[in-house]
Amino acid sequence: MRALIAMSGGVDSAAAAYLMQQSGYECIGCTMRLFAGGEADADDAGAIADRLHMPHDVFDFAAEFREKVIGRFIGCYFCGRTPNPCIDCNRHFKLAALLREADRLGCDCIATGHYARTAQTAAGWQLLRGADPAKDQSYVLHMLTQAQLSRVRFPLGDLTKQQVRQIAAEQGFANAGKRESQDICFVPGGDYARVIAECSGRSAEPGEFVDMQGHVLGQHRGIIHYTVGQRRGLGIALGVPAYVVGIDAAHNRVILGSNDDLFSDIVQITGCNWIAGTPPTGPVRCTAKIRYRHTAQPAWLTFTDPQNAVLRFDQPQRAVTAGQSAVWYDGDCVLGGGEITGTMRAEK
Repeated sequence: MRALIAMSGGVDSAAAAYLMQQSGYECIGCTMRLFAGGEADADDAGAIADRLHMPHDVFDFAAEFREKVIGRFIGCYFCGRTPNPCIDCNRHFKLAALLREADRLGCDCIATGHYARTAQTAAGWQLLRGADPAKDQSYVLHMLTQAQLSRVRFPLGDLTKQQVRQIAAEQGFANAGKRESQDICFVPGGDYARVIAECSGRSAEPGEFVDMQGHVLGQHRGIIHYTVGQRRGLGIALGVPAYVVGIDAAHNRVILGSNDDLFSDIVQITGCNWIAGTPPTGPVRCTAKIRYRHTAQPAWLTFTDPQNAVLRFDQPQRAVTAGQSAVWYDGDCVLGGGEITGTMRAEK
């Protein structure tokens, strides 16, 4: 069996490559060049591949990445949504593009350093949470299909980060102690607005802060500087705590309200993926996450058609944000997910 290993230059993918090799796979390492400035990481990945005596290649996906990930990231912010580009990256590159390259190279499967697990049952393939709750990355993989799950391997799924670093240290990998970045890879320092302006060539037009009744409260710097739930950095003093509760991109307005105004229990979702295949026709009891660091909460999920669904949480959730993903679980099993488009508060 031959496997194509996604190697980012970090410790996770290095350990994944080693474990796949130890499992008896003939391994080919690869690094995706997605944007300028990743040369050092590619060199680190190449050094690990050399140490493991496996070939290593670099795939230049920069133009495609700019279109499918950075371009969509920018477009979402200008439309008043807050995207998760890591999900788009996983969808288009760490899965689809790698499987395409795997076919070209005659590889049976691909392997990544994600902390997630898979299982094959009589009903088909399942995506499961990673064993380490602190590192579980199943949320960003909710778009996987049955065909993809059958060819994706997650060697780190049963391990903790500490165990992975220990494996890397025992093998003498130079990146065993390499620090993890907490930023989006193409947004160093977390300055979203600067990157959006530089990449788009568009300036953020100032507009009005308004309350929930539409009364003007002051001026904002441009909607790309704000996201739902934000309190700090608003640049406006109202005498009471104020939070961003909505963004009206059509009228270039940022809507402010109280913390209580941030809670909603009905969530509309589009672009849905049901991992098992055909979505259910009736309501499904599940738990659901509305962002990566959110603790999954009990809810009912109902599909209105194969692409669209509605979540109704048992308890209102804070700062449900358009552009983020809602992901549904049955215990450790990921049922699927989709993009949040809107919210409502049920009548009491």
